[in-house]
Amino acid sequence: MTDADVPRRHTSEDLTLIAHRGFAGEHPENTVAAFEAASRRADLIELDVVATADGDVVVFHDDELAGRDGGSRGLTDTDGLVRETDTTAIRRAEVLQSGETVPRLSTALEAIPPAVGVNVELKNPGRSDLRVAESLDPDALSDRTDAWRPFVTRVIETLEEYDHEVLCSSFCEGALAATREVSSYPVAPICWRSVEDGLAIAERHDAVAIHPPIELIEGTPFTDESVTAAEPGLIERAHAADRAVNVWTVTTWYEAAQLAAAGVDGLISDYAGVVGR
Repeated sequence: MTDADVPRRHTSEDLTLIAHRGFAGEHPENTVAAFEAASRRADLIELDVVATADGDVVVFHDDELAGRDGGSRGLTDTDGLVRETDTTAIRRAEVLQSGETVPRLSTALEAIPPAVGVNVELKNPGRSDLRVAESLDPDALSDRTDAWRPFVTRVIETLEEYDHEVLCSSFCEGALAATREVSSYPVAPICWRSVEDGLAIAERHDAVAIHPPIELIEGTPFTDESVTAAEPGLIERAHAADRAVNVWTVTTWYEAAQLAAAGVDGLISDYAGVVGR
């Protein structure tokens, strides 16, 4: 057995800690207050970017300003689809009754110290016809890259005004392809139910990392064996290609410890306290 064959082993304290939406379990997600607080604990801040009706880039996760998974509590106090709502109305929307409002990407970046990295998740370019967590054939990929390119270009232009370390991630292969086309920023595909699709997308776009859910990590109590038994070896195969494995969404120290022991490299977490720093 060579050194390359030996699985990486970590403790949770060794891992890259990525603040999911600015540690969404502790702060009003994707807000300036969340990013300022999370910057004191995290290695990278993960944030979501979407397009408004005006074509601006704002930091928000969902398609709808108010609704979330049928819940009775709205994410903001404003109704409507983000992509059909003007920027002014979106920036006035109050997030989770916190007094915080939805920021532009530029405002969010100003709140994050340059020494703290930024994981920008490319969420929606202002369309409803997304192709999510799919490894696309060449014709479909070309079409999806065209669909994402204008929005991605605006995101990149904003990022280039700041000095943060940047990682761009997405569930949508077209977003990653457009990012590689218009910038030198590193990319990471976000997986859903397929190890093979995630690894194929990572290979095609020379990704520096892959972002799977915890269910796709073998050898933990959280493993979905119906998937991993058919498509084994995500960590080993990613590491063999010199790609990091950053896992989402981690909520407890127990999950963090189990994932560290399995050999992952980063934790995309809702809570800063999952690691003992």
